Amino acid sequence: MAKAIMVQGTMSGAGKSLLVAGLCRVFRQDGYRVAPFKSQNMALNSHITREGLEMSRAQAVQAEACGIEPDVRMNPILLKPVTDEGSQVIVNGHVRGHMQAAAYFAMKNTLIPDIMHAYESLAAANDIIVLEGAGSPAEINLKKDDLVNMGMAKRAGAPVLLVGDIDRGGVFAQLYGTLALLDPAERAMVRALIINKFRGDINLLRPGLDSFEKLSGKPFAGVIPFLSVDIEDEDSLSDRLRRKEAGGRLDIAVIRMPRISNFTDFAPLEATPDICLRYVDRVEELGHPDLIVLPGTESAVDDLQWLRTGGLEAAVKRAATDGSVVFGIGGGYHMLGSVLTGKDGRGTIREIKGMELLPVRTVSAEEEYRSRFTAEVQPVGGVWAPLAGAAIEGYQIKKELVIPEDHARPLLLLEDGSTEGCWQSHVYGCGVHGFFNTASCREALVKALCIMKGILPGEAPQDRDAYKQEQYERLARGVRDNLDMEKIYAILDTGL
Repeated sequence: MAKAIMVQGTMSGAGKSLLVAGLCRVFRQDGYRVAPFKSQNMALNSHITREGLEMSRAQAVQAEACGIEPDVRMNPILLKPVTDEGSQVIVNGHVRGHMQAAAYFAMKNTLIPDIMHAYESLAAANDIIVLEGAGSPAEINLKKDDLVNMGMAKRAGAPVLLVGDIDRGGVFAQLYGTLALLDPAERAMVRALIINKFRGDINLLRPGLDSFEKLSGKPFAGVIPFLSVDIEDEDSLSDRLRRKEAGGRLDIAVIRMPRISNFTDFAPLEATPDICLRYVDRVEELGHPDLIVLPGTESAVDDLQWLRTGGLEAAVKRAATDGSVVFGIGGGYHMLGSVLTGKDGRGTIREIKGMELLPVRTVSAEEEYRSRFTAEVQPVGGVWAPLAGAAIEGYQIKKELVIPEDHARPLLLLEDGSTEGCWQSHVYGCGVHGFFNTASCREALVKALCIMKGILPGEAPQDRDAYKQEQYERLARGVRDNLDMEKIYAILDTGL
């Protein structure tokens, strides 16, 4: 059975996911079989495994850091928020349905066998499991029947590293307040403290570290600087969603909808030479980009209404009429059709008029469908003509059915011989997440947009996998150089 160690934080966004990925990489470098685990995750960014099962994107990224295939056992419960009070509940990769928060909390203890079966089978196959908590363990309103913080640490026998975010200020108050709100037994489970996202001279921080260790009785395992690494983010707290400025040779604007999901679709573009990718949520921010993207969303009906009310729908339609390229993925694709039928944030099926930029209509499906596949861009007209033949590797999360009209032209040819997506003039759309993952597709996109602007492409896009491995190695160096790994290993060996 694997040894276990758990990373918990003083708040959401403290850097738990990134630190877990870094520790996973360090342990792997040191020759151990290591896997990540988070019993319950709430996020709209998900990953589809090769088996067609859905799990959190964060644990999929951590698995990549471990050098292993993502496995739903690493995240047995995924909650995808649909409303402010309700989520889609996914257990071991399968949808259990939509639940209001109160209903979920009333039944969540019944999921403990699913959690422990996943954890124990994963632990039996590895040397080390690095667990991740959620939010803060000091949320006293949620501590009863906890599944993901101290409750999971107890079940796994995992000593805890508590992480505070100094970049937001008040890090010593964060750490002290968290420890003070823990029960004595839980406080004893916290074996070391870590300060994350530090900027500045470490010598100016040391007096505070020494004083805090005496005050709390807990040692520091290290201070991690604000690391400049490009690792896929988990949720809407991501700093990358705040990028507003246009610039660079090619300007791509992604509409930041309230319920945006799977925005990791655009991470490959952010690292592509020539491209400046930004997120906009107001008409005055849109400007005149070379490409406008409507991303995936957890509720296309509600987000289309938001676009309509705020004037962004009209702005996108004007841009398309003026010859700008518009591309929709998932729910964004559905919005581009003539009619959209789907569930709103309250779970009610509604039919609304689409943007009428593509000859397709979307209807509700009886069951959700998930799959991974390869595809190829069909011969297309318009600005994207150079993309014809480009290879695509992606996945689908189909909650609705897209029905093309008689004259609709498909965008993709799938490996099974079926077609997907649609295009018309300079407007393109498909239900495939990961569309830009392959270097050949990104290179063709840059070429197409450069031809449109009458400029020459610059440096060719680099291999995405090689780039990600380089980032994991950089992350591991940052963790190893700034944590007392001898102390970490001692905590791991001692356990609870």
